[in-house]
Amino acid sequence: MQPTLRLERPARSYLATAGAYLRLTKPRVIELLLVTAVPPMILAQGGMPPLGLIAAVVIGGALAAGGANTINCWIERDRDQLMRRTHDRPLPRGEIVPARALAFGIVLNVIAFALLATTANLLAAALTLSATLFYVFVYTLWLKPRTVQNIVIGGAAGAVPALVGWAAVRNDLASPALVLFLVVFCWTPAHFWALAMKYRDDYAAAGVPMLPVVRGEAATARQIANYAMITVACTFALTLTGYVGRFYAAVVFVLGVLFVARAFRLVADPTPARAIRFFAWSNVYLMLVFVAVAVDTFLR
Repeated sequence: MQPTLRLERPARSYLATAGAYLRLTKPRVIELLLVTAVPPMILAQGGMPPLGLIAAVVIGGALAAGGANTINCWIERDRDQLMRRTHDRPLPRGEIVPARALAFGIVLNVIAFALLATTANLLAAALTLSATLFYVFVYTLWLKPRTVQNIVIGGAAGAVPALVGWAAVRNDLASPALVLFLVVFCWTPAHFWALAMKYRDDYAAAGVPMLPVVRGEAATARQIANYAMITVACTFALTLTGYVGRFYAAVVFVLGVLFVARAFRLVADPTPARAIRFFAWSNVYLMLVFVAVAVDTFLR
């Protein structure tokens, strides 16, 4: 029995460590980023791009986003200890040595850049790296602790995958890619502020000037509604490029009505429970808008 025990204990330890590193990358955030990368590839191709290229963008994007999230966790490890939502992350719990976490995040981005540069093109690789640098230096280090507009400007990092997907196919940036970038960019404040309403006390305890902390729930809900309407307008702007047709227009009309209606329900009832329901719906909304882009392309 003793040899068996000696083999099982290290195996559990290795699995636990691997799981901790995986949690640093915030996999659930990565899923949504990848949803916004593949449909622009299909739109740029006018059909299904080569599967190898899709795999490169998905894997490279996941590595880069995971690396950026890991570096974010390294920077905010002390602040994360103060928030109920984040105090169970690997670094506050002491599951990973901070220096190793930082090295892990950097290595992931190096691999992502090399992969995209060799299998897609240098533009896609450079855009991906720029998103990481913007997220780390502009949003996490500069904007987040200093201004209530942190997520408005910082949201640009999360919108870059739409540009990467297009660039990977075309090796350029055209109006459809820029419009899809704007869709995600304008959607991000409404999406994230809803989460911030739910965890307002956490952000206040950590000293982060999120909108609900500085302006209150009612003002935040009104801003969420404003950005929801701007987001819907951006989805319709894509029809002006000539790259999408009636199916896309019909889908985003229905989705837009639902998105804005839910935002105004939040205005009428700016409670944490209503906010977290809007947050969950906003994920579904963005995913379906980008799915509509892909389906419309195949139909056309």
